[in-house]
Amino acid sequence: MSHTGSFVPDLPVPNTKRWVARRKAMVVNGVLNGAISLEEACRRYQLSVEEFRTWQRAIEAHGVPGLRATRFQIYRDIPIAGLVKQPPIEASSDRLTSSNLSAEEGASAE
Repeated sequence: MSHTGSFVPDLPVPNTKRWVARRKAMVVNGVLNGAISLEEACRRYQLSVEEFRTWQRAIEAHGVPGLRATRFQIYRDIPIAGLVKQPPIEASSDRLTSSNLSAEEGASAE
């Protein structure tokens, strides 16, 4: 079977809109295996080199599951603003509670 045009087997279609982990992995594998150049992949899929390299690093570090957008924050090396869990508040004797607040208010009124 011959391939015509710029179709490369085992690669997503050029107008891909939904980038699931499997499709991202197909593009990374295509570049690494020489089926498509990095420049052509970036042009075809409207990716920046940085975005491609992020996919590549995610696969190297965590395999295909590292490419899942819904789990991305777990695999990232840098925290994402708003998604970083705050450390738990430590119990402290100087922490205000309703019981010691009223005691302090009474002391300040004297």
